[in-house]
Order: sequence, then C-alpha cells, then structure tokens
Amino acid sequence: MIHLAVNIDHIATVRNARGFTEPDPVQAALIAEKAGASGIVCHLREDRRHIKDKDVFALKDAISTKLDFEMAATDEIIDIALQLKPYLVTIVPEKRMELTTEGGLDIYHQKARYKDLTKRFQDNGIKVSYFIEASEEQIYTAAEIQADIIELHTGHYAESSNAIIRQQSLELLITGGTLAHSLGLQVTAGHGLNYHNIIPIKEIPGLIEVSIGHALISKALFSGMENAVKDMLKLLS
Repeated sequence: MIHLAVNIDHIATVRNARGFTEPDPVQAALIAEKAGASGIVCHLREDRRHIKDKDVFALKDAISTKLDFEMAATDEIIDIALQLKPYLVTIVPEKRMELTTEGGLDIYHQKARYKDLTKRFQDNGIKVSYFIEASEEQIYTAAEIQADIIELHTGHYAESSNAIIRQQSLELLITGGTLAHSLGLQVTAGHGLNYHNIIPIKEIPGLIEVSIGHALISKALFSGMENAVKDMLKLLS
C-alpha cells in the first residue's frame, strides 16, 4: 500500500482569512492521523501566507506520526528547521508571487550547495527530501548528494488537460521512479494529485508515499477530514 501524507497548509489559509484561531491546523492533523495518514506536511513559506512559525512547533509537539517540513533553502528557514528538528525536511523552490509551488527544484546546477545542506540536516538527525522533476540529471544528482528521499513533481501530469501530454508525463514519472529506486532513493510524489488522477500514479515503481493537500482539504469541507483521508486511502490501497 502507498502511504498518504496530508498537507494541512490550507487549514491555516482558512484560519488566516479571519485572523482568528479556527480552524486549527493541529486539530486537522490529529484527525488526519486518526484516519490513517502516515504523516503531516506543512510548508512554512517566507511570506507566512498560511502556516505560521507557531504552527510548526505545535504540530511537532502534537502529532504521533511524522512531520514533513516543506521549506525553501533560505538562511532563516534553515535555522528554524534546525531548531524544530522535524522527522523530514522537503526542500522546494519558492517564488514570492506564485500561488503554489510551480515546479521542481533544480539541484543539478547547485550540487555543492545542496550536498552541504543535506549533510547539515542529516548530521542533526533530520532526513532530507528534494522536490524535483523526474529527469535523469536531477535524480542522479539527488543520489550523488546523498538525499534520503526524492519527491517527484507530479504537476505536469496532474494539471494537463491533454490526454497525450498527461500520458507522456506519467511515463516520465514511471521512468524517473525506476531510476531513483535503482539508485537506492526512496520515492514519494506530489503536487496537484486528487481523487480523479491518483490511480495511475500508483504505477510509479518503488513509490512509498504521496503528499496531498488542496484536493483533500477541499473534500474535507463537505465530508469532513476523517472521511476525506479515508476515501483517499481506499484509492491508494
């Protein structure tokens, strides 16, 4: 069975719309765990548009599974991650004006920087994942810098309305997963995945987990967090 990590960023988005304390991302995380989620994902963006600093520390203290701390590799956020000591950091690209992460991180052209960063986190007992495209150069680089995990960017597959392009994107993900698995990397996937497009993603060799946020939170608005998580887990089983 492929595991499900639940991104609770948009619980904070709803909370922040009124500036109050509800809905509480921690409560959402605990419900997701109870429903069977293997971990909780949150992204502390530089502009703090949804998750706040206090949220990540409250989540770390409250949950019993694992905290996947998504982050840009900036000095400020690196320092917070080292203080937080989550189970896992997932390094992602980040642009101030984007609505959400728009593509994979280029680690190939900054190999030395990310190799040092990987070692720095691992020396502090934190596993490291890189959110990358399913390209040979990025996957080989992830292995070379000794990342623990890669998260394959599924946005091109998930967001394409053209069946041919969508299939080509899926085939690239399958090829990338095969390569990563052969190099000893753990493989996860995420971005744009939902209840309608998740089944083909299960074809990626060695895939251990998917990270899903927006689609799951959207469904939870109507059916509740517990049902939303359980319905996704049925599709992944």
